[in-house]
Amino acid sequence: MKPRIIKADTLHEIKTPERCSIAENWSSEKVSIAQARVKPGIATLAHHLEGVDEIYLITKGKAQVDGGDITPTPVTAGDAVFIPAGKTQRITNIGKTDLVFYCICTPRFTEDCYRSDSDER
Repeated sequence: MKPRIIKADTLHEIKTPERCSIAENWSSEKVSIAQARVKPGIATLAHHLEGVDEIYLITKGKAQVDGGDITPTPVTAGDAVFIPAGKTQRITNIGKTDLVFYCICTPRFTEDCYRSDSDER
């Protein structure tokens, strides 16, 4: 595989049923990286990933992360959150601007690994 640069202005953001928008930066068999955006006051739906570890890398905004074994904890730009495979997760934008963070999944995220832990829709 050759080195590549994926320019941010070429990404296409899509709205998800999970109450956030996602723009995938990179996906290979081993890892996927996507930028997520959550509007102020919005909490994503509780969910977990089967067989996939996920890291949130917060780049903008203020949030609270909770679910599974995670005690509700505030996070801001520069913070990272590790969520092991199978653990429930949810993030709430508690700031006044959009929350922006990267979702880094190993192995890569596929829709088949997503499991909802929420009764909401």
